[in-house]
Amino acid sequence: MSVVIRKNRKEDNEILAKIIRTSFEDFEVKSTCGTVYTDPTTDDLFSLFQVERSELFVAEENGVILGCCGIFPTENLPENTTELVKFYLTKEARGKGIGKLLMEKSVEKAKELGYQQVYLESLPEFSKAVSIYEKQGFQYLETALGNSGHSGCTLWMIKKLD
Repeated sequence: MSVVIRKNRKEDNEILAKIIRTSFEDFEVKSTCGTVYTDPTTDDLFSLFQVERSELFVAEENGVILGCCGIFPTENLPENTTELVKFYLTKEARGKGIGKLLMEKSVEKAKELGYQQVYLESLPEFSKAVSIYEKQGFQYLETALGNSGHSGCTLWMIKKLD
């Protein structure tokens, strides 16, 4: 496997937006309202991730983008907490360990930037991703934290960093 994990670039915007939205369709998410699917920032992730203490990573193999994952200092999260965001893969990339690589790179960056916790929001339809979160030590929360603007998400998890 010759997958490269790199920072996102402006020219990645269109394909990343497509990967994100296609994932919702692949997993037959019933409602996209209040999710990243309808979030206007999904179409310009490069600009979004210019925010200080944020980073979006892209998995690429032989010039083909396979997915993304990053961290973002979502408004009103507890102090020293970042959100794991935009964790999506193409159908062809799933089940090959690429998601794990992207998530580990994102968590590593969170530690490097001094964060003490990583928070995330998801949906039951993304059960494969949720099982990865569980294996990586994320714990369930009873309610959302911060102000992601993604009110359609119904699963919330957090992980303390070592």
